[in-house]
Amino acid sequence: MTDATESPARIGLTVVIPCYNEVDNIEPSYREILAELGTLDLEIIYVDDGSVDGTLEVIRHLAESDSRVQFISFTRNFGFEAAFSAGYRYASRPWILHIDADQQFPAAEARVLIEAAERGNDAVFGVRTNRQDPLLRRWGTAAFHFIGRRLLRIEIPEGATAFRLVRSDLAREIVDLRLPTPYFLATVPRLTSRYTTVPVRHRPRARGESKVGFGFLSAHAVELFVGFSRRLTTAASFTTLLSGLLALLLAMASVVGLLGGHAAAAALLLLLTVVLFTLSLTVRHLVVLGAGQARPRQFYIRESSLPVRDADRLCGTPRFLGARP
Repeated sequence: MTDATESPARIGLTVVIPCYNEVDNIEPSYREILAELGTLDLEIIYVDDGSVDGTLEVIRHLAESDSRVQFISFTRNFGFEAAFSAGYRYASRPWILHIDADQQFPAAEARVLIEAAERGNDAVFGVRTNRQDPLLRRWGTAAFHFIGRRLLRIEIPEGATAFRLVRSDLAREIVDLRLPTPYFLATVPRLTSRYTTVPVRHRPRARGESKVGFGFLSAHAVELFVGFSRRLTTAASFTTLLSGLLALLLAMASVVGLLGGHAAAAALLLLLTVVLFTLSLTVRHLVVLGAGQARPRQFYIRESSLPVRDADRLCGTPRFLGARP
């Protein structure tokens, strides 16, 4: 059991809210967070992921009227992982609560996460008990977890979502690793065994449109499967090499007369052999090279109410509003 003095409810909480084109959800999310968590030592960081619908203007207004509200705004849309990574990096409180702007996870459920953290966990992930999403997304998530956990043996907290409570030092450690595939859910188990999942309520999106489509889910899954397991690339390499070997044997059999066919067919099989072997070696080379290749930064900041690192600026100095009374 964690010492009560380390409870997020006692020592402070940064609420990180990534948002992209969520103009209609900013003020309602702010009001709900304050209604449920406003008595705590609270910091709220909205991370604007290059919105073009007026989201940033609403956030600026909140920041001007409430000193607990901070914001970071990107130079363009960099994606979900980049948005929450920026919020984690600049959080000032000992614990971070990640909650999306769409309010599908009620802010009141943060109390469930806090209770689990008080039992000695470094990270607590919410699991939807009554998921209010389209059927295709539910099936896609189920397939994603089955392939990742069962087939590829990647350690992922079962059913875990982005609604989570994490120690700030752990979250920053993960962000600053600059992994080739910065997949947070799969990185936490690599750094600590003190994590858990808890059931939480889920509700339909009331305003705006979801930004999570099939393309996003597919790309996210590929990044996880390739970045956190060698099984997929090893199987692909083995299959390609085996196919090349079989093609070579067929070509040789055709040449010596064991199989019928013309010389052109034999030449085609030989060519296929060369292509398959070359492809196998090329893919393996790219996998090895990519593992150690330098990567551009996840995000660049154009404007912020917080002081930011020089390395997180694209060029020059982003607009910095500074501390407010």
